[in-house]
Amino acid sequence: MISRHRLLLPVLLLLLFVAADAPAREMATDPDRLLPVELATVGMDAGSGAPIALLRHPESGEVVPIVIGTDQARAILLAMHEVPLSRPQTHDLIIDLLERLDARLERVIVDGLENGTYLGWLEVRVAGEAEPRRIDTRPSDGLALAVRSDAAIHVAPEILEADVPFDYTPPGEDEVVTALGITVVEAREDLREALQLPDEQGVLVSRARGRAANAGLRSGALILEVNGQTPATPMDFLAAVSATDDGEEVRIRYWLDGATHTLTLPTDVPEFEESDDALAV
Repeated sequence: MISRHRLLLPVLLLLLFVAADAPAREMATDPDRLLPVELATVGMDAGSGAPIALLRHPESGEVVPIVIGTDQARAILLAMHEVPLSRPQTHDLIIDLLERLDARLERVIVDGLENGTYLGWLEVRVAGEAEPRRIDTRPSDGLALAVRSDAAIHVAPEILEADVPFDYTPPGEDEVVTALGITVVEAREDLREALQLPDEQGVLVSRARGRAANAGLRSGALILEVNGQTPATPMDFLAAVSATDDGEEVRIRYWLDGATHTLTLPTDVPEFEESDDALAV
């Protein structure tokens, strides 16, 4: 008796040949119009029940939703929480393959929205090649790869102007948000006790990258104020950053190692170096 797998093999090979001969789609927008954004968090849209990723656009201060898949939402959350895994998941495997092939993911692009479906590209830099290669992708997979590789994220202006209504709901109790290269979580009682945090309201830094880390902020810090406002939740932190006036810097007051510190950061999307500062939460 012929197994189901042997019957499926010719079909899969045929599909691969068809896909190889299929013409690649054109980018849906002029690449020069693309705008940088920062992946802030993922959650659910209370109205539709669909998983969404929230992208922060520094220039407008807007937070824009992108509908993503359930598996991709889970993959993004695992990476944002720095959850250690015994075996690589799909997106981890792709990043590992790129590294082994001497290539790296430079940029994830969301270039269009057609009939409710988001369109995207991966820009992969291959060693020895003058120009990056573009690979058609679902933006949700691209975002799951970007959060693992520090790849830049750029979107077409139409994505920011789509005005898609949404009602964000956190993905359970372990809400996590990133803005300005600072990833924050709720300052739970167990974490407060373990880190000997002061009895003040704020959000806990689980990771600091880029300019924030260079200025002295690191994991284990308790952010007490953002532009004079006290963030009670990670989304409060994102809202305060997003509300910063155009051209102004974000003022952050935080507690770390028994002392209170302040720093100011520009609102643009930060660039990261090969450094890691993560708190297991």
